[in-house]
Amino acid sequence: MSTLQSTQLQLANQVSFYKGKVREVYELSDERLIMVATDRLSAFDVVLPQGIPYKGQILNQLACYMLEQTKDIVPNWLLSSPDPNVSVGLKCEPFKVEMVIRGYLAGHAWREYKSGKRTLCGVSLPDGMKENDAFPQPIITPTTKASIGAHDEDISKEAILSNGIVSEEDYAILEKYTYALFKKGSEMAKNSGLILVDTKYEFGKTKDGKIVVIDEIHTPDSSRYFYLDTYQELQDKGEKQRQLSKEFVREWLIENGFQGKEGQKIPVLSEEFVNSVTDRYIELYETITQISFVKAENTDINKRIQQNLDAYLAE
Repeated sequence: MSTLQSTQLQLANQVSFYKGKVREVYELSDERLIMVATDRLSAFDVVLPQGIPYKGQILNQLACYMLEQTKDIVPNWLLSSPDPNVSVGLKCEPFKVEMVIRGYLAGHAWREYKSGKRTLCGVSLPDGMKENDAFPQPIITPTTKASIGAHDEDISKEAILSNGIVSEEDYAILEKYTYALFKKGSEMAKNSGLILVDTKYEFGKTKDGKIVVIDEIHTPDSSRYFYLDTYQELQDKGEKQRQLSKEFVREWLIENGFQGKEGQKIPVLSEEFVNSVTDRYIELYETITQISFVKAENTDINKRIQQNLDAYLAE
């Protein structure tokens, strides 16, 4: 199946281009950004060599859905989505931190806890917890926003403020918005039979100084979900949780000797595994939105995007 690994869009009034791990961003002279979600898959801050069919479409449509559902709680950057893989929004100055919020001891937090650490990003963790146990209340564990090719690093609120990365006034708003979005995301997940385990949010400032959420929210690339109906039973038995997230990709890579460390070779993703990733992404989209996923025409995705953007920008 055809996948979108990169774009070659020709846009009038384009002033810059940025290529992230998964998304490609075109800046226009009128302060709008064109964000294209590709089918690239990243894990451990490394882009894997094979694309995942329909992944970009799923991520973009799910992000747009979530931003629409939460815009009354937290303002966001989104203006329109003229193509299944494309979002158009306001240009913002991004904060140099990602706000990671965790309701459960899972993933990176569990790996740190298992190694003996009882403090994560300046937050004290209770003793005696098991993997995937719920925290008494959600905790915010920020990371630095790394440059291309670098790893995001854990950082405490105190370090963010003392180093002047974010002002105290702005950080208070980021915290407020992070808790509010996580509360809403958790309610939406519960209504769909899921648990929102942890997620990350990125924020920016518009030209007029307004703080808004940018990029994606509550997608499988930025979030981890467990199935609600089997959570407690599996937890009581000490068994692995059924989950919808990108963690299964990380686990597969670890099993195949790759954790993004220097000298490690990226394993070849089998066709079966690639298709299973697509199926997981579609399942999450349909589960959380309660909307059937419709695969977009993908014989020439670049051409389709160009045509849709040309029509949108001509309006």
